[in-house]
Parts: sequence; C-alpha cells; structure tokens
Amino acid sequence: MNARTSALDSLVFGVDIQSGDIRGDAPSYALVAFDGESLERDVVSHRKLRRRIEAEEPAIVATDNAYELAADKDALVRFLRSLPHGTSLVQVTGDERPEPLSRVASRHGVPYGKKPMKEAEASARLAAANVGYEVSAFTDTTTVKVSRGRSTGSGGWSQDRYTRRIHGNVKRRAREVESELDEAGLEYETDVTEKYGGYSNAVFSVEARPQDIPVTAHRSGDTRVEIDRERRDGIEFEPLVKRRDRVIVGIDPGTTTAAAVIGLDGAIFDVFSTRTADTAGVIEWLIERGRPVIVAADVTPMPETVERFRRSFEAAGWTPTSDLPVDEKLHRTREATYDNDHERDALAAALFAFDDHEDQFARVGEQTPAGVDRAEVIARVVADEQSVEGALADLGDDDGEREEESGPEPRELSEQERRIRDLESQVDRLTEHVDDLKTEIEGKDAEIEELESELSDARRKERLEARRDREVTRIRRENSRLERERDDAREAVEELEEKLARMKTLWKLDHDDFSDVAEGRNLVPVKVVEQFTKRAIREADEQYGLAADDVVYLRDASGAGRATAERLAETEPRVVLRTGGLSDAAEEVLFEHGIAVGPADDVTIQEVDELAVARESEVEAVIDDWERRAAEREREQTEAMVDEIISEHRAGEAERT
Repeated sequence: MNARTSALDSLVFGVDIQSGDIRGDAPSYALVAFDGESLERDVVSHRKLRRRIEAEEPAIVATDNAYELAADKDALVRFLRSLPHGTSLVQVTGDERPEPLSRVASRHGVPYGKKPMKEAEASARLAAANVGYEVSAFTDTTTVKVSRGRSTGSGGWSQDRYTRRIHGNVKRRAREVESELDEAGLEYETDVTEKYGGYSNAVFSVEARPQDIPVTAHRSGDTRVEIDRERRDGIEFEPLVKRRDRVIVGIDPGTTTAAAVIGLDGAIFDVFSTRTADTAGVIEWLIERGRPVIVAADVTPMPETVERFRRSFEAAGWTPTSDLPVDEKLHRTREATYDNDHERDALAAALFAFDDHEDQFARVGEQTPAGVDRAEVIARVVADEQSVEGALADLGDDDGEREEESGPEPRELSEQERRIRDLESQVDRLTEHVDDLKTEIEGKDAEIEELESELSDARRKERLEARRDREVTRIRRENSRLERERDDAREAVEELEEKLARMKTLWKLDHDDFSDVAEGRNLVPVKVVEQFTKRAIREADEQYGLAADDVVYLRDASGAGRATAERLAETEPRVVLRTGGLSDAAEEVLFEHGIAVGPADDVTIQEVDELAVARESEVEAVIDDWERRAAEREREQTEAMVDEIISEHRAGEAERT
C-alpha cells in the first residue's frame, strides 16, 4: 500500500478559517490534528499554524479551499514551498471546481457541522480517508546546488591560494553529493561551472522529491548546499487515489487471506496475500487498486468472509457451480505470476468470473454509445442488475445533477439507487465494515477520556513515587557519606592510640642495653630527620615538632647547602648527630650558629618506629668533643688572623721606607 493509503497511520491537520480573511489582517484558523484515533482542537493564527506545521510535520494539511491559506496563486506557491518535504496540501472538496464540503462529508459518512471547528474536523477525516486532491505547484524534479559559502574577496598576497581553496572545497563537496546520489540509485543531470582551483558551483537536476534525496541543505565554511523543487507552470490538483478502474476481485479467505484484482478486459492488475492484515486492511488494499464490480470465490457456496467483502463494495458475487479443481486453477493461471497457493486460488476465482461474464461485457460494450463510460454501464448492469437502457438513463441523470445539497429528483430513486449513484463518484468509499468501525471508534470516546483520566492519576502517582525515590536515594547517599567519615575517624583514632602506646613504651623503655642508666632514666629523646633537605626538615617539624635544645639525628647528612643548613639552624638544636659527611658550606653555617655537630656512630640510638632515644652521657660526650674542636678551630682562626694582621703591618712599613 502507498503512503496515501496509509494516511490513517500519520498525522493529518484539518484547517478552516475561523475569523478574518487571509487578504486582511490577522486571520485565525480552526485547527484539528487527527492521527486516526484521537482529535486535538485549537484556534491559531496564520503564523502559529505555519510554526506547528513546521514543528510537527503532518502528512497532510487538509482544507475545503486552498485559497483560505493564501491570498493568491503566488502566495499559494510560497506556502507550498514552505511546507516540510513530507507534508502535502489537500483540498478535500475537489480540484479547480470544488463541491460543497457538506456534500462531500455526507457521501463519505463523515460528521459535519457549519462551525469552523466542525468543518476543520471534517476536512481532516476526509483527507485521512484519501478523499480529495493534492495541491501541487512543483514537479518531481529537484535541484541540488553546491556553491561557494563565502566570497572569494579581492586583493591580498594570499588571494590566489584562498580562492583555490574555496573552489577546491566546492569541487570536493560536489563529488560527495554525486556519490550520494549514485548510491541512492537516483537519475540526475549535472551542470558544473569550473573556476580556478575547482568549481564555483555544481547544479544537479535530480528526478526525485526532496524527501527521497539523501542530501540535506546546509552551509558550512567554504561551501553551501541548496535544495529546491522545480516549479510547474501553474497550480495542479492531483487526486489522492489515482486508479479509478472498475475491476473484478477474487478472494481466498482463511488464516492467510489472498486477493487478486483483474480488469474488465481480463488483464491481471495485482495479487496480494497476508497473515496479519484484518478485513479493513484488505479492503484498503483493494480500494487503492480499483472499484470492484464482481467479488468472486473459488468454492461454492460463497464463504461468509468473501460475502462481507462483496457487501462492503455493493458488488455482484460469483461462485462456480462446484468447487474449482486444482488442475483447472493451475491451467487458468499458468501464465500468471503468484507467490503461493492462496494467491493462485484468488486469481483463479477472478479469472473464471471474468470468463463467465466476458460475453455479457461485450454485449454491454456494443450497446454503450460513444462518450459514455463503458465500465460504469457494466457496473450498473452487473452489480445492480439494471438494463443497459436504465443504466444509461441513470448516468445521464447524474451528469445533469444540480449543485444543491438537497431537493427533489426528476424521478423517485430508491435508497439503493441513490447509494449506488454516490458510490460511483468515489474511489475510496469505506465499506459497511468501516462504517461499523467508525461507530465503534465514536463509542470509545468516553472510554478514551476515562483512560486519559486514569493515565493522569497514574502519572501523578508516578511523580510522587519518583520524588520519594529521589529523597530515599539522597538519604542513602548522605548515610553512606557519614559512615565513611565514621570509619575514617575510627581509623585515625586507632592510629593515634597505637602511636600513643608506642610513645608510652618508648618512655618506659627498660632494655638490657640501658641497665646501667635505667635507675636514673639517663635518656634523652632524639628527633630523626631522614635527609639533610628542606623538605625532610619540614616533614619532621610537622610530624613531631623541632624546638630549641633538641637532639637531631640526620640519617643522611650529605648534599646540604647553606640554605638548608640555615633552615636547620633556625630550630636552634642542642646537637646534630649525623650519618655521612657534611658539606663544607653546611658545616660552616652550623659552626657560625654555635650548633654542635658529631657523628651518630659515637652515640647509641634506640629507635621505636619514628621515635628514638639516646644516652645523655654519650650526647654530652659528643657536645664536649665538638666544643674542644670548636675552641681549637677558633684558636687557629685567631692565630691566622693575627698572622695576617702582622703581615699586612710589615708590608705597610716596607712601603713607607
């Protein structure tokens, strides 16, 4: 089925002017959005109508008069150009000579009222049922133009390179578009304007509609792609359902339903089978392919399912005198193409029905005057069991029918004749089955409202539950955070307790190696610095504090300079015990500050984790040794200074003499 036949699966806008005039100021429109099930009604301005069409992209915008949306032909062309590529404008009342909307709605069983909102609804329902004519101002040829996205400018030392780059990018993008069109299998013609370095533009005339082309309009940097449909000379009205032939239909019902359509000349139009489509779907498929005159089955009596199809189209029925044998069906369909036995049986039923009526069709054709639709005469003779003369008379009456909606006819017509007259002028008349479905749909309005109310309540409950869930989630996250903080605090407490225990152990130390000083507790704390660097000094200060008169142990005393030594001297330690040698600069700084320095090997240091103690007597011995060496160093420095003064004095005396 084509897109038009499936209109009920898409969104349709019905539009009718509410107040004002499109040629005046600020017209308003009654708008009905119909998706095949629900209706949405609104009153909008012309600008808001355009915005909604652009945003929602309905399959059809339906109206009873296209010139209610545009002031003149040029404005109508502009309106059609502004529609999304997948949206069509449909005039449901006919082509250049429209009928009254009330008459069209009455023929198709669509609710109608004189208020604009009711007329908009009627237009939407009619277009959804494939009633009306598509308003078109464009052909199926689309122009895709690739051109420069910016000016090449003038002058400048790099102008040639700039121009070459732009033209090169246009050429590259044109080749990309050409490749995309080739991959889509589209036919097109190309017109290229070559310039320095590439193309200034490339125009592709594509035999397809914009929505079928895998290229989108855009502008990016050096290039621009524009898409425009080729305009017709004027405005054209094309019927939504193109085929209006009278046909013979064969039906094979069952789990798999098959249908076949042939013409009144015996030509095979189409075959079809489905396991999923319901009766309405099969009817829709048949409506697209013609107006049935005969509905045939391959068995007798006619199955109830086939009978429902026959009644739906008010067609004549045909069954064989006995069930058609398989070999006869195979022989009759030997030149046809079909996919399965169900399609074969449906096609055989249609072909045998044609064979049975072929002579009758020929006789009717001979009696039909030139200029009269032979197929319409056959339909009235076969389906309505009229005589040829009666059929011709009815057709003459129809041609002279007055434009008024109601009024007495020249002769009294039966209800069936009036119904047949109306059905003949329409290709998409829905069946009694569809009428039943419409009634059922209307009866479900209250149920829909109730379900919408239940849905609203459910959404309200869902929002409350979602709010509660968010609050529970927040509380759980907060609880998890507090538990983590608690665990971290417990770990910190445990570490401090362990450290405190070690400190107590240290100060209560009573080891065999210290038995000689245990009574007097002749121990002194030692603060350990891992390396003689500013960073190690800072870390030791942060860990246990460095204060005046501390005993500092440099585990690695090498590599320090004056600045590092100055940083250690600021803490005013009592003595510095070192492992490794000090640099001359560091030793000089510590000497200048009067800080005793000695080797750690001369002192017995007892360490427990990061804490340490040493014998006071050994520390004092290191200090005494440093003081002796310091005194000797000062004496040597004094003697050297005196010798220098004497030498300078003698040199001065010699110069004077």
